[in-house]
Amino acid sequence: MGSEMAEQRSGAEDRAEVAESDAAITGALRAQLIETPELILEDRDLMRALIAANERAMGHNIVDLRGVAMERLEARLDRLEDTHRSVIAAAYDNLAGTNQIHRAVLSMLEPLTFPDFLANLSSEVAQILRVDAVRLVLETRETAEDPALRRLGETLQVVPAGFNDGYMASLRSDGRPGPQRAVVLRPVQPHLPDLYGQTDTELRSEALMRLDLGKGRLPGMLALASADPQQFRPSQGSDLLAFLAGAFERQMRRWLG
Repeated sequence: MGSEMAEQRSGAEDRAEVAESDAAITGALRAQLIETPELILEDRDLMRALIAANERAMGHNIVDLRGVAMERLEARLDRLEDTHRSVIAAAYDNLAGTNQIHRAVLSMLEPLTFPDFLANLSSEVAQILRVDAVRLVLETRETAEDPALRRLGETLQVVPAGFNDGYMASLRSDGRPGPQRAVVLRPVQPHLPDLYGQTDTELRSEALMRLDLGKGRLPGMLALASADPQQFRPSQGSDLLAFLAGAFERQMRRWLG
């Protein structure tokens, strides 16, 4: 008799708890949740709270493998979302860089004289590429200085034969010269000859592009320098700058005849 009364009291308590739970979610909110349960399913915080409540109700001696699997899936989803954002950011940067290089090439095609071409390099092209200095470095075997070159401004630098290879050479950790590259991205090297003039002390990174000016001509070099130490780094890709150098080579061959 006593056990029957205990069972009745337990059943009454359970019904009271259910009634209290039903009373807690009533009206429009309950109808909305029944009609659109995805409101809860798509909310991570709510789902996490429901899973935690379910684990507490089961006790500490029971392991819910579904909850463990869900946690692992959430971790994988977070990693995939991070990767997705990184890929989108990289694609956007690449597209912006491509547009920037294309604008610079179009600007280089506009001048009709070589002095205007050099002036355009140090002004509009430098602004498009967001650099603080542009230098066109041409090698010569002549020892006497040509006064006409001075009038072309500091953008054009005339140097002895072999200068560009030495300037672009990168040193390995053991001090030996590294492999010759068509494009070199690096911090400005203070121990090398002064290439940028008075602004040299303010510049922190540079991009150097080797120029093939045609058969029978000494090689040239196009140098871009920035005060931002992060603008040109060895870890960056150089495909766009290689394209810029190729377009620049063809334009220079036209000027050189």
